[in-house]
Amino acid sequence: MLFVRLFRKAGLVRSVRLFRSFLTEQTEPRGFYGLIADDAVDLVAAHVDLAGATVADFGGGPGFYSEAFRRAGARTILIDADLDEIQLHGRRTPGSVVGLAQQAPLADGAVDVAFSSNLLEHVRDLGEVADEIVRVVRPGGVAVLSYTIWLGPWGGHETSPWHLLGGHRAARRYERKAGHPPKNVFGTSMFPASVADGQRWLASRGDLEVLDLRPRYLPRWSSFLLRIPVLRELLTWNLWIVVRKPA
Repeated sequence: MLFVRLFRKAGLVRSVRLFRSFLTEQTEPRGFYGLIADDAVDLVAAHVDLAGATVADFGGGPGFYSEAFRRAGARTILIDADLDEIQLHGRRTPGSVVGLAQQAPLADGAVDVAFSSNLLEHVRDLGEVADEIVRVVRPGGVAVLSYTIWLGPWGGHETSPWHLLGGHRAARRYERKAGHPPKNVFGTSMFPASVADGQRWLASRGDLEVLDLRPRYLPRWSSFLLRIPVLRELLTWNLWIVVRKPA
């Protein structure tokens, strides 16, 4: 019992549950994405009251995150570049529009919260898109940026872990094995995003208050990893950034 209590106190129960859920991504996507989305909304709710808030869900695809935000009392606008993604799993979220994150179809300061999960590893210029996401947040509002780290175990998405031997090589191997190219094409729709990329962007935005910065799926105390070059790229898996725009 003492071991279990220590395990819970360290935040490891949550981490184990999240990592185990990755095993069901392909077989039970609704359950997997529902769990991940609920967990993300819980993390966001620690910084902002979501009841009545307007949330822009960038790259939200079939809307699992938007759905979780609405359950928390928020209103949502979902923006995704791919109509097929929006209609994935036979669903289309109310308030969803086709659009590019780097050209967001929203006015300056239009929303209380701007949220993006696993989007920034799919754009060429991470900083440019992060700036655009922050642009649509009202003064005093919050932006949440979460993305997969290339050198982590899931950095190549469906081509993992072979992406660690090279993105193009992993794509060729995947096509030989699967009989078709991967959905995420290295150098075209997937890029080697790093922890250092996010840290450089934060350093360039001295106007933003950093509310949270950590490996997304690990306990909060693991944030010390972000201070260790190389190790942070291998172990972070997914970087979680929460910033507040100045009022």
